[in-house]
Amino acid sequence: MTSTAKHIRTSLSTYASPEKATVYARFFKTGKGEYGEGDRFLGIMVPDVRKVAKAYYKQVTLNTIQKLIQSPYHEMRLCALVMLVYQYNIADDSSKQQIYTFYLRNTKFINNWDLVDLTAPNIVGDFLLKNISVTEDTYFAQTTGFSRGVRRKQNTVSREKLPIILVELSRSQSLWERRIAILSTFAFIRAGKHQETFALAKRLLHDKHDLIHKAVGWMLREVGKRVDQKLLCAFLDKHADTMPRTMLRYAIEHLTPQKRKYYMHLKNS
Repeated sequence: MTSTAKHIRTSLSTYASPEKATVYARFFKTGKGEYGEGDRFLGIMVPDVRKVAKAYYKQVTLNTIQKLIQSPYHEMRLCALVMLVYQYNIADDSSKQQIYTFYLRNTKFINNWDLVDLTAPNIVGDFLLKNISVTEDTYFAQTTGFSRGVRRKQNTVSREKLPIILVELSRSQSLWERRIAILSTFAFIRAGKHQETFALAKRLLHDKHDLIHKAVGWMLREVGKRVDQKLLCAFLDKHADTMPRTMLRYAIEHLTPQKRKYYMHLKNS
């Protein structure tokens, strides 16, 4: 491990709490067969992780971040990812692409919902939003190294206006890569766009995992909140009766009581 990585690890350790570590291990479902199985915690609060990340992010290299992101400890990986977001925010276009590529090559270490939610919209989502004008339909696959046979579906991808990488991630066997896909569309929602979220929501409509149900429902809700509630309702008119109950409940959270009752009735019937 590099000297800088050792300093960061030491700095983080000063905030460690064995009592909180036990609580976090339960909260993030680290038991056998649970989604966070095997993850280890130091018991460091997120504001303290951010404090360390802010102190070091301008001086760390991707090599150092690579060392930290491979740590068995959740908070070490979180600190590495937060520093990556901070670096992305001040990077030039070339460096942003490098960070985006680095992120997608390390998704196996981005393996819990908080790690995804704090980073995917700000790196993957932002990069794709800013580069969506690229016309070569192999561009995103080439820059990230992903290759999962998406080109057989090019017409579908074009019609849905989705970057290929989001299609590939949404098809992944990894729960976390599928969550990265849908959370990345948050950047598009913030920019007033909904097509990407709707296209991925349809692809993930019958996903079997509860954490995907929650993520898709959350993004649908944000479309209604930040873009246009009529667009959300039009989507729900078509899909409420078949989407998972948890997804629907998240999606309708900000609707009127009457509309929530209506869509839940569609689901029940």
